[in-house]
Amino acid sequence: MEHYEKVHVPLVRATPKLQSIDVHRVAKTVYGGEGIFLIARMTFADRASFDQAMASAENKAAGKDLMSFAAGAVTLLVTDDTSDT
Repeated sequence: MEHYEKVHVPLVRATPKLQSIDVHRVAKTVYGGEGIFLIARMTFADRASFDQAMASAENKAAGKDLMSFAAGAVTLLVTDDTSDT
């Protein structure tokens, strides 16, 4: 966790267009998803901002770092906020 907190999260925070990053440690798995112990949620204003961020050098550096310690153990998802629908 030290590398994640001291190296990886600062790299992620440098991603252009990033509005916020929230990191949560999983306290309990109620059903499915065994082995998930950490969830990080990155938010962007819109899909265009997300696309620009994902193409940035800063995000590529964060992705390279992520693969250095979590390759094969990480799942990345893209979601759409449906709370206003």
